[in-house]
Amino acid sequence: MKFKRSDFPRDFMFGAATSSYQIEGHSFGGAGPTHWDSFAATPGNVVRAEHGAIACDHYHRFEEDLDLMKAAGFDAYRFSTSWARIMPEGRGTPNPEGLDFYDRLTDAMLERGLKPCATLYHWELPSALADMGGWRNEDIAKWFGDFTEVIMGRIGDRMHSVAPINEPWCVGWLSHFIGAHAPGLRDIRATARAMHHVLTAHGTAIQVMRGLGMENLGGVFNMEWPIPQSGSEEDYRAAQTYDGIYNRFFVEGIFNRRYPDTVLEGLEPYLPLGWQDDFDLIAQPIDWVGLNYYTCKRIAAAPDTPWPHLSEHVGGLPRTQMGWEIYPQGLGDFVRRMHREYTGDLPIYITENGMANNDHVVGGEVNDTNRIAYLDDHLASVREAIDEGAPVRGYFCWSLLDNYEWSLGYEKRFGLVHVDFESLKRTPKASYDALRLALSQ
Repeated sequence: MKFKRSDFPRDFMFGAATSSYQIEGHSFGGAGPTHWDSFAATPGNVVRAEHGAIACDHYHRFEEDLDLMKAAGFDAYRFSTSWARIMPEGRGTPNPEGLDFYDRLTDAMLERGLKPCATLYHWELPSALADMGGWRNEDIAKWFGDFTEVIMGRIGDRMHSVAPINEPWCVGWLSHFIGAHAPGLRDIRATARAMHHVLTAHGTAIQVMRGLGMENLGGVFNMEWPIPQSGSEEDYRAAQTYDGIYNRFFVEGIFNRRYPDTVLEGLEPYLPLGWQDDFDLIAQPIDWVGLNYYTCKRIAAAPDTPWPHLSEHVGGLPRTQMGWEIYPQGLGDFVRRMHREYTGDLPIYITENGMANNDHVVGGEVNDTNRIAYLDDHLASVREAIDEGAPVRGYFCWSLLDNYEWSLGYEKRFGLVHVDFESLKRTPKASYDALRLALSQ
């Protein structure tokens, strides 16, 4: 690595992130069915119809995985909890095995000196709630609040930080408008309601956790830097619309108690009745903001298509295994924009950043030099923003382990640690070793 720990502020936190369904093994420990299970079982939705039944078997191997975290010199572990593991029907009686698992996991982090940084929801909605409309149903805010009270009533006293929902854009837009994630809808009315209810659920969870006496509560937002495909005014406006949908909708709701006009142009007719009255709930004060960043997107106007009247393109920059352009400047630009326009002095954390790479074990090693360069360049962009006064307090690499990459199955490898999905053997990659060395200095 081109950096070392001492190049960052003394209290700067380094960590790695995962999510429950992607690594735990959902067939274990009494977990209930989720909309991801049925989505994956439907032909054409997921590469080779792969699913999370076993995943990385983190459910049984979490101590080994946390030992890898400790050995790397990380300060914190960003993990998520599974709603369906804790409440198999989404409501009602909790599952003791699920609560016990997160209890053990939390204690194991603390025993290794790792700060537990929880995300309550990372996309695996209990099937029973999906049957009732899922994120389209306004009652989901209450259901989510009840879930929050159950899980944080058990482990909340030991959390370093908590965020309610990972990447609201994915929960709302990607899953209900584009249809690429469960529940796989392509419906603008469903999209508008899901995006709004994600925010009412977020605000409800913050209220519940404040009621439990918890502190250090935040929100985590994924962002892609929009670049007009050309210098035309039409492409510029299309990029602004994309920016509103992807990057501004959720933070505008939380910090400015409004939605961008560029998004209301398309979604307002489909928002639930009285949506304007929900901003007191949505805008519950939070203590920090997390940014998940991977790439940029080239946007062109598509005036002959329905709203949002745009098309997405790929430029000429080097790309990851996902086909995403590598654009480190965008991470620093988002940090500056959040600090300047929304969050002020609130701490900012990079809660996900990393790349998929076509990694293979050769002679017992994984030589992922592309990932080392990716992390170097993005951390350099973060350092530039810090030097300019942005209050960035930490950085979490995505991901600790190769894992179940949702609709892409097990094909795309984001991990610092290689996982053989047949034997489940863990093999630290060159990027893991390079980070371990950098964090020791």
